[in-house]
Amino acid sequence: MPPLRVLVVDDAVVMRRLVSQVLEEEPDMVVSTAANGRIALSKLSQVNPDAVVMDVEMPELDGLGALKELRKTHPDLPVIMFSTLTERGASATLDAMALGASDYVTKPANVGSVNESLERVRTELVPKIKALCGRRLGTAAAATPAVRPAPLPRPAPAVAAARSRCDLVAIGSSTGGPNALHDLLSRLPGTLAAPVVITQHMPPVFTRLLAERLDNVCQLTVREAHEGAVLKPGDVWIAPGDHHLVVRQAEGRVELALNQDPPENSCRPAVDVMFRSVCAVYGRRAMAVVLTGMGYDGQRGCEHLREAGATIVAQDEASSVVWGMPGAVARAGLADEVLPLADVAAAIEARVAMLRFTPRPSNPVPIRRLELT
Repeated sequence: MPPLRVLVVDDAVVMRRLVSQVLEEEPDMVVSTAANGRIALSKLSQVNPDAVVMDVEMPELDGLGALKELRKTHPDLPVIMFSTLTERGASATLDAMALGASDYVTKPANVGSVNESLERVRTELVPKIKALCGRRLGTAAAATPAVRPAPLPRPAPAVAAARSRCDLVAIGSSTGGPNALHDLLSRLPGTLAAPVVITQHMPPVFTRLLAERLDNVCQLTVREAHEGAVLKPGDVWIAPGDHHLVVRQAEGRVELALNQDPPENSCRPAVDVMFRSVCAVYGRRAMAVVLTGMGYDGQRGCEHLREAGATIVAQDEASSVVWGMPGAVARAGLADEVLPLADVAAAIEARVAMLRFTPRPSNPVPIRRLELT
């Protein structure tokens, strides 16, 4: 198998060298570089990259402008934005997602030594490149680690039949999640008779801006979660970056709580943490939805929810950016339905209304991207 060709685009010489050093240490990668978006575009035909790592702010042609032009000729080429962990950087990154970026990685800042910076880039960037190039590699191993929890048997029909009304929808997502959430939430009615809680793998600042953008395009009210928020139908709460989100019972109501317990599956917030708490409070009255993302965060939580008789839906491979998280749930036999993204909202509506869900005919439905602001 030929090595993956990665084009690194950044106007900072130090950052180009740092990223190139990390990637060149991988035996299955070769690296080319460009100092700005215009040079990168001119190199596309020459390099024919399998993936692009793109800085956001650059002279002559910045990352957003380059991405917009690149998508005209390379609609499926994986592009990972390399952004700063600031409000401006977060906003630009979400703009890039709306323009078709595949994912993002935040630049190392205030991490100490050069070695720490190298390790930070290695830990966050390398797995994303391999996951996004999974189809090119012809294997799902990059998207979902080879070592997975053992699958559980599907529930007996009596358990499924005994399910009661759905009082909470819990959604987990990662790579490709911002656009998937936009598509899903914008299809749900403002009259949805259940609250929604979401864990999207994102750092601080990013989650608040994501909630604000989603709130602008949804009939439901979307906010970043805060301690003590009471769950009510029609509200959508997104876990804040670097905090696990859990639900708890308190004096006859259900409210949200945040904590900074150790990461799980290398993630904080983690979907498994949220799903376990949802299972403890709602049991079979919950519905779990696992959307696009690398790794298998959410599978363990789905095992608990499956045992309790909750409904579980996983996004299908064709509509996922990376079929890691939903693929792990599907392969383990935990999902009641494995659906295209465009069908997930209808499945949620049907479950909350206690109606039978009938998948639409297999006609392609456009995916709605996160909108620019």
